[in-house]
Amino acid sequence: MVLHHLMVGTWTPPGAIFSFEFDDEALSLKLVHRAEIPQDEPISWMTFNHSRKTIYGASMKKWSSHAVNSPTDIKHNASHPISGHPLAPNADTNTRAIFVLAAQKPPYNVYGNPFYKYASHGNVFAVAEDGSLARNIQDYEYEETAGVHGMSFDPTESYLYSADMGANKLWTHEKDPESGKVELAGSIEAPGPGDHPRWVEVHKSGKHLYLLMEAGNRLGEYRIDPETHLPEFTGKIFPLFPDELLPNKKNYRGDVVFCSQSGKYLFATTRSNTIGIPGWISAYRLKDDGSIEDQIVLQPTTSSGGHSNALGMCPWTDEWIAVTDDTVGFIEMYRWREEKFEIVARCEVHEPGFGMNAIWYD
Repeated sequence: MVLHHLMVGTWTPPGAIFSFEFDDEALSLKLVHRAEIPQDEPISWMTFNHSRKTIYGASMKKWSSHAVNSPTDIKHNASHPISGHPLAPNADTNTRAIFVLAAQKPPYNVYGNPFYKYASHGNVFAVAEDGSLARNIQDYEYEETAGVHGMSFDPTESYLYSADMGANKLWTHEKDPESGKVELAGSIEAPGPGDHPRWVEVHKSGKHLYLLMEAGNRLGEYRIDPETHLPEFTGKIFPLFPDELLPNKKNYRGDVVFCSQSGKYLFATTRSNTIGIPGWISAYRLKDDGSIEDQIVLQPTTSSGGHSNALGMCPWTDEWIAVTDDTVGFIEMYRWREEKFEIVARCEVHEPGFGMNAIWYD
């Protein structure tokens, strides 16, 4: 296939979904459509359902769903308020939807995390036959100080892992296979008291997971106990920027970590708090069981990354990674080849808040 399409959202209003076309032979990247969605529901994190016919969004005070008939035909079809803490949905609180995860196995529920204040609960939604968000079926509790920013399922979708910046913890919940509701299995503290874990990723082997620390600006490796399914810190930890930048550590904020589709590599980013000073992207070689063999690349990104520097992993090859930024407002296409990064295409969009995560449609 030569042409691929990706979708990107915005951090701030007005809400819109932007569709891009990437030509992997001509190495071109262009905007092909801007879909109107509710203006007060910009999507700071989006994901596809199992069939890639529905986009789910973390949309300020709402969780949203959007039917994708084609890259140029996207329509909003449902919105539901964030919930759990009674003050979370109020207009005068700073609580906002921050992350959304769609189950890829039946019953195809959608899991969301509110953030900032009053983010003590995760929200679980059942979906309608057409993929749209149907109803809230569970508000499950973390703790009062929680601020979960990222979640990941194990390969069987039996266990859900949550990275909690607010409580400085890594949570494990067991998922009921029939209802899709979750129940607490356990939690552990982050490696350091000021780490503030932001993102979690589980390897396709199900034997290891990776915890990325926003304030700690480091990446930790965990072994998953095969009996309890609880993670155990292996002691392996890697920096997200070069050691010489440690005196200025507070200028950086760890962002995301993702495996390549083959499971052979792991990629992570951190962002700079200063426009004009770049963020960093790193790559790691993995063993078959998901344990980290080595950090093999650590290089600056082309901007600070802003709220973003998010990685859009291609679902069918290790070769392409979309990287987004909301300070300039761009999407870049990185090529991963011979264990090196090369930026092969870029498209800028100068609209408010543009440059949240990119997702691959085809």
